[in-house]
Amino acid sequence: MNATQNTFSLKSIYIDFREITKARLAISVVFSSIAGFMLGIYDLHSLDWLVLLKLAVGGYCMVGASNAFNQVIEKDLDALMDRTKNRPVPAGRMSQATALIIASLLTIVGIALLYTINPKTAMFGAISIFLYTSVYTPLKTMTSLSVFVGAFPGAIPFMLGWVAATGEFGIEAGTLFLIQFFWQFPHFWAIGWFLYEDYEKAGFFMLPTGKKDKGTALQIILYTVWLILASLLPVLGYTGRLYITPIAAIVVFLLGLWMLFYAVRLYKLRTAKAARTLMLVSVSYITLLQLVYIFDKFLR
Repeated sequence: MNATQNTFSLKSIYIDFREITKARLAISVVFSSIAGFMLGIYDLHSLDWLVLLKLAVGGYCMVGASNAFNQVIEKDLDALMDRTKNRPVPAGRMSQATALIIASLLTIVGIALLYTINPKTAMFGAISIFLYTSVYTPLKTMTSLSVFVGAFPGAIPFMLGWVAATGEFGIEAGTLFLIQFFWQFPHFWAIGWFLYEDYEKAGFFMLPTGKKDKGTALQIILYTVWLILASLLPVLGYTGRLYITPIAAIVVFLLGLWMLFYAVRLYKLRTAKAARTLMLVSVSYITLLQLVYIFDKFLR
């Protein structure tokens, strides 16, 4: 009986840890960092697996810390929304103090691991946590500009991998940042659209016009266009070592048209279902884009 209880307890702790760190989101962010790292190394012979492991674990810690701090700060607001009321802190399975300790430990471990890679990587990781928890989180109940602010820490992971691989922040890392920065807007506005009523319960302002209207849908289209243009910059040959071949650029452009199609579809239909579909497409888009960049680098 005790063994069963212990197993159940360990399973519960594991599940709560996954939820407090938002494991699925954290893993997708880590993937972006790994993609940036692979683009930053010169070739597979120069791949340092230990550094890559530090980046993955340290990156998870940084994202997990941001999410844990966020859930401590928004405990009462999370309790008001259907999608968040069962999280460990608002549901009462974990105290705020415990969540704060977890967030603090993850921050320390994450920054320490990233610092062993190079100081710039640790600095950008720390900036990401600060912006997410101290600026983006409180702004969510004040202004829709919170999404603009949140796009900065959200865009750091892709370029963080490059900085980890090279120790430098230049035109290459800046381009990777720009791509993921523009991606944030259609992605999170789509989420804000289909979860509008739930966000409204907590008083969060997630849509640029504050409504599920043509104005918001039009801005989603415009930022998708900017995203497509930014993703094609490396083919022009002006982004340093970050370069994609014309064939890869065509694939990236087609991926962009695929996402743009669903952005336009949302403009026409303006339904929660169309917004959810766009969100799912946007997740696939950024993952596929990063894979195209990587395969193009090592296969050409």
